[in-house]
Amino acid sequence: MVAGHLQEKNGKYQMVLTYRNEHGKKKSKWISTGLPIKGNKKKAEDMLLDTRKNFLIPGHVSDEDISFSEFMKTWLDMVKPRIEVSTYASYSIQINSIICPYFEERGISLKGLTAKHIQDFYTYCLNVRGNGSNSVIHYHANIKTALKYALNIDLIPFTPMDKVQRPKRSKYTGKFYDVSEVNALMDVVKGTLLELPVMLASFYGLRRSEVLGLKWNAIDFENERLSVCHTVTAMTVDGKYTTIAKDRAKNNSSHRSLPLIPEFAEKLLKLKQKQEENKALCRNSYNKNYIGYLCVDDIGNMIKPGYISSRFNDLLKKNNLRQIRFHDLRHTCASLLLANGVSMKEIQEWLGHSDYGTTANTYTHLLADSKQNSASVMRSSGINFACA
Repeated sequence: MVAGHLQEKNGKYQMVLTYRNEHGKKKSKWISTGLPIKGNKKKAEDMLLDTRKNFLIPGHVSDEDISFSEFMKTWLDMVKPRIEVSTYASYSIQINSIICPYFEERGISLKGLTAKHIQDFYTYCLNVRGNGSNSVIHYHANIKTALKYALNIDLIPFTPMDKVQRPKRSKYTGKFYDVSEVNALMDVVKGTLLELPVMLASFYGLRRSEVLGLKWNAIDFENERLSVCHTVTAMTVDGKYTTIAKDRAKNNSSHRSLPLIPEFAEKLLKLKQKQEENKALCRNSYNKNYIGYLCVDDIGNMIKPGYISSRFNDLLKKNNLRQIRFHDLRHTCASLLLANGVSMKEIQEWLGHSDYGTTANTYTHLLADSKQNSASVMRSSGINFACA
């Protein structure tokens, strides 16, 4: 099976074919369409489709004999140019580390794949590997999309996914700290690289990627505003650790502007001054690749996402604080807002959720606690509810 995409080069469309040879090694072949870029996209796409169907891989088995695992790897190569790097990294881990080893070990071919094979795979993931149902749902989505593609290009006569039962999504209830625990945490992180990330996550409810993505040009000291519009994430792409910076947040609602309170403004101004002093002190040794970011160390290196999570856990253990994830500080922010009478709609806007339903579903348990408090208030209101 051959994947492929179009590439512009020297004013003409080039076909880039990707396949695996008889030893399983990934290969690429460039073939010129001879077509100028302007006005020929549809013609070039048709040529690419025809070339892929008729391209013969040296020493390779035919599509009649292709294994399901080999098909999934080739499908991954095919979609790579069309999806974001973060999405590809996630797909790659699922396919190369989980899906393919299972089916390869059992010698299941693409055309021999049945609904029972897939259902057995889900059972294996849930009961043997210990994966959660939400993880298996991701595997399900990738297999379904890949098999739909196989159906569309006539590699299989039908897709077995129509008979497969997807696991039910499990709901995760986040942990959160109360005020006394947050204050204890603030004492622990004071003066460390985690101080600012913890403060931003606890007070503003920022995601880890949003904390690391904050730049000085997003801080408006004059108008007392803080803008969330840039993110930094990290992942392993084709075996290489990669940091990905994007000038946009998770979704449109995540791109938000929040009030910069005086306490934070004072803290940030001191941090800005310290960074300037470090740059002057370190001179050429200072890492200038991340100038403009808030979360850097004393010599200008960006704080890595993995460092925040691992160091956060270490500090909690070392200081005998209740174990939560760094992301649970975002839940802590929501719980404190709700406990102090802030509406769910306002919390949605503060946290940057894409819709009200996401906020309501995530914090239903907090809403129940809030209603219990309301009931207690009514009971102590002085009204006599006793039956006559």
